[in-house]
Amino acid sequence: MRRERSPRAVRDAAEEGVAAAEGQGTSEGGRGPAMPPRAKKSLGQNFLKDRNIAARIAAQLHIGPDDWVIEIGPGPGALTRHIHAAGPARLFLLEKDHHWAREHRLHPLAGTPEAQVVLTDALLFPWERLDAAHPWKVIGNLPYNVASPLMWDICSRAPGLLRASFMIQKEVGERIVAAPGSRQYGALSVWLQCFTKPEWCFVVPPHVFTPRPKVDSAVLAFTPRTDRPDAVQSKRLAHVLRLCFQQRRKQLQGILRPHVGGDASALLAGLGIDPAARPETLSPERFIALGEAVAMSAIA
Repeated sequence: MRRERSPRAVRDAAEEGVAAAEGQGTSEGGRGPAMPPRAKKSLGQNFLKDRNIAARIAAQLHIGPDDWVIEIGPGPGALTRHIHAAGPARLFLLEKDHHWAREHRLHPLAGTPEAQVVLTDALLFPWERLDAAHPWKVIGNLPYNVASPLMWDICSRAPGLLRASFMIQKEVGERIVAAPGSRQYGALSVWLQCFTKPEWCFVVPPHVFTPRPKVDSAVLAFTPRTDRPDAVQSKRLAHVLRLCFQQRRKQLQGILRPHVGGDASALLAGLGIDPAARPETLSPERFIALGEAVAMSAIA
């Protein structure tokens, strides 16, 4: 799901991200970016221009005075102003666009907190560095073309995540909250529901953006589960999701037969799963158990 980057680019972006998290960004007194929006199609930019919608999105994060907040892709700062006004302890802005990163550094919002601007691709950011030492919250109007891999990484790799609020394409949001057995239910649904409790907040129409997208957007909030998979379980879960949803029209026994050391039908029956069932009928919890069973069968 992710574009390949050179090792040097990954290392440089990660080092810059860590430096910002340690408070080494730059900013000066002011009132925020002053330049007009310049949306870049290559970056999937659609800038939010409705203040009321921006306030509602920021409110979904439930920002408190002790929170450390990361905003992904602030652009002209429609969300940034409301996040800043909520008074978090720290505020980090991850911006891939050189223009907007420079504008936020040259024209930062007045008062506290002092925003730390990080010029980086959020897909390369070391989310595992968001540990439980601080109450981390993440928010963003995510570009449609990278929203799924970003949420996949953030919700599974950030151990200190307390809450996230993202505006994404409505169709993707419907997939995330879909229930087992529905047409929208898939690998992204299972993965995010294994790590978080996704909450559908509200729909955002195209006319509040510039340029206008062709589809509706939706705002979803995510609260991490206390029983989310550990690192080993995550790897096994990702493996079984890839196997199952690449062939979602097939029965599970047929999908798994080449990949288990033994009788796939017996393995499934032992988990209380109908061997003739199809992937979209299994709950997230069943997929975690299936990932463990498939891994153990390969060892046996």
